[in-house]
Amino acid sequence: MNISNLIIYFITGGLFTTIIVALEESGYRTLSGLATLIPVFTLVAYFFIGQTQGSMAVSQHAKWVLVGTLVSWVPYMLVVAYLSPKIGSHNAILLGLAVFFVLALIYIAIIKTI
Repeated sequence: MNISNLIIYFITGGLFTTIIVALEESGYRTLSGLATLIPVFTLVAYFFIGQTQGSMAVSQHAKWVLVGTLVSWVPYMLVVAYLSPKIGSHNAILLGLAVFFVLALIYIAIIKTI
């Protein structure tokens, strides 16, 4: 891993995030929503992992992340979706992240024992 690759990874991920926020702020809610549905982190990560580690590494990582997503990301999104109107978006996101990390750490602990 070298510094130039890290800079490229950082710029690529930041570019996607900037586009999503800019679309939302410009009133293009549908495009922003569509862009948000694109798995940006895995898209960028898998492109570069495939480039440096090969297709098998991408496949193994994708299988691991697929289950992890169901275990931790789906509950996170449910917390944010249902609690934002009740406790505010920032509080719902913080609570959602707490749920995410607890479930993700449990998932990782279980996977390590298998």
